[in-house]
Amino acid sequence: MRIHLGPGRDDHLANAIVEGGGTLVGLDDADALVWDGGPDDFPTDLPDRIRLVQLTYAGIEPFFRAGLIDDRRLWANASGVYADNVAEYAVGGLLVGLRQFHSSLAAKSWRKDDIDPRVRTLHGATVAIVGCGGIGRAMIPRLHALGAEVVAVNRSGRPVDGAKVTLPSVRTREVWSMADHFVIAAPATEDTDRLVDAAVLEAMPDTAWLVNVARGNLVDTDALVDAMREGKIAGAVLDVTDPEPLPDGHPLWDLDNVVITPHIANTRSHLTENFAPTLRENVRRFIAGEELLARVEPSAGY
Repeated sequence: MRIHLGPGRDDHLANAIVEGGGTLVGLDDADALVWDGGPDDFPTDLPDRIRLVQLTYAGIEPFFRAGLIDDRRLWANASGVYADNVAEYAVGGLLVGLRQFHSSLAAKSWRKDDIDPRVRTLHGATVAIVGCGGIGRAMIPRLHALGAEVVAVNRSGRPVDGAKVTLPSVRTREVWSMADHFVIAAPATEDTDRLVDAAVLEAMPDTAWLVNVARGNLVDTDALVDAMREGKIAGAVLDVTDPEPLPDGHPLWDLDNVVITPHIANTRSHLTENFAPTLRENVRRFIAGEELLARVEPSAGY
């Protein structure tokens, strides 16, 4: 199979294509496109002969918003490839919040009396993972190692290994009263926009920490600011925000119970190296006529 690698050449990806049985060619001669860039410089008029587009990103909402993804050809993404990286961040974020590391990092003197009495441990806690796909499954053994149990929410409701309860996404509203802490890892779709709103934050325990490693728009930012100010929940760890980048002077920056990182849950180091095995396998599968890994469903939006 003839494959074009764009927009630039990466040795990890190029080697994976060849090892999977593909041949590197120019775009006009290709049967498939492996795209390691964003939507802005994506080819606006793909040749009809392109039957597969393999994206190297797990979150591909910008490609949908740009109107690039359609059902004229197969599309695949990197869903699940970076799950371990993001799972590590999410569990670490819970620990930072629950043990108030962020407060101690800012301290310049001994402040034991100032520590929030709602400091907790993960041992014995229940963590709800909303959008329990690859990231959530990678979190479960890490949470178990720390003595926590998991409630999982996924689209189908099919039981997730290691979760004590799995709910389908149509029953998400039930989960807010079933857990102590919450991790948002669901895809960004019309159904998940502002998934965590004022009513949801009100339903959470006031000792809860919320971690968002999905997309910023899954959490109603204004409602979160109000909840933080009013002590509705204990705190939040946000690797993604709405808006993003979060502008200087935004109220979230002033809250001492909110930890914000600049969309780095998936570390930039070794990205293409980590993705290469999946690419190699998908090239092999496409040539063999087998089901692709992380195939995109255009109608579902991810």
